[in-house]
Amino acid sequence: MAKKKKKQPVSLARRIARWAAVAIVASQLVLAGCGDWFVHHPREWIAGKCESLPRFVTTPLLAYGDRTGDFTDAIGLTGSDAVYEYDEDAPNGSVFFAGEPKRVSSPAPGDIQVLQRGDFAVAWSPSLKHPVWVAYHVPPPGDSTTATPADPLKRPSFQKDRSVETSPLATAYEGSGYDRGHLAPNYAIATRFGEAAQKRTFLMTNVAPQTPSLNRGAWRDVEHRIADLWSGRYGEVWVIVGALPGRGERLPSGVEIPSAYYQIVVAQTDDGVRALAIVLPQNISPNAYPTRYIASIAELESLTGIDFLPELDSFIAKPLKAQTPTRLWPVGFAGAFKLIAARFR
Repeated sequence: MAKKKKKQPVSLARRIARWAAVAIVASQLVLAGCGDWFVHHPREWIAGKCESLPRFVTTPLLAYGDRTGDFTDAIGLTGSDAVYEYDEDAPNGSVFFAGEPKRVSSPAPGDIQVLQRGDFAVAWSPSLKHPVWVAYHVPPPGDSTTATPADPLKRPSFQKDRSVETSPLATAYEGSGYDRGHLAPNYAIATRFGEAAQKRTFLMTNVAPQTPSLNRGAWRDVEHRIADLWSGRYGEVWVIVGALPGRGERLPSGVEIPSAYYQIVVAQTDDGVRALAIVLPQNISPNAYPTRYIASIAELESLTGIDFLPELDSFIAKPLKAQTPTRLWPVGFAGAFKLIAARFR
């Protein structure tokens, strides 16, 4: 009868390695959980804690919280939205959800000229030489209004807008360090409305100076969510994007340099009207998460001097504009993994 082999004792080194691995995993989970809790507080609260607590505490909380929160928000596990019941029919196919934005006071310039571009509209300022705001709408993916959607990767050349005397030349931003930032986006317009509409997004009246870190980072992140994820989950999406006034600085070509940009996103589903506002500064980190920059529409109106959604019934407009959501709109598990993949492109 064969003798049973004696079980070899686990070496001390191996036991230490196992416990170290367990400790590392546990610490990562704790940091993720605490960070998720930390970033879901109001911006003012977070800013105050970042001033009062040491950086070695707040830096990992923000880093882990942004990554974890972006995923848990996307699957609907954390955060809250601004959503209110509304019985009126959605204005399907219209550029504006609840009317054209209206100038109320400064700092909005007094020389706004609204240019109708078919499926988007541009509020052009001759004095600033860039748009004050641009409004567009995005039908769900695959719901193109044209038989032949354009390829967004085949980008037309930027062109001076010959219909607007004060339009800058296509070369107006050269050597400035700023991108020619689309306000009505190439991708969403090209894939929904075709080549002619795509070319109109490359007119210089649809462009404003954006830092590369903004234009190629958080700004593109939000555009991706609107065009591919939110319109797919919530149906037609209405968007108003625009620029916040700068400090009087201009490019050599005379184009004013905004201090920040914003996006207001609205959709209407069976549970009501949902709205979201985001304010993104020019000096934003290229890897920043847009969730950290959510604002209320009321706050944005005070910053711009513009009345957004002016035709929305007051009983819903007031609470909808006053509320500050704590997350970007959920997109489900599949959408969450698409967002993770987009971070590695």
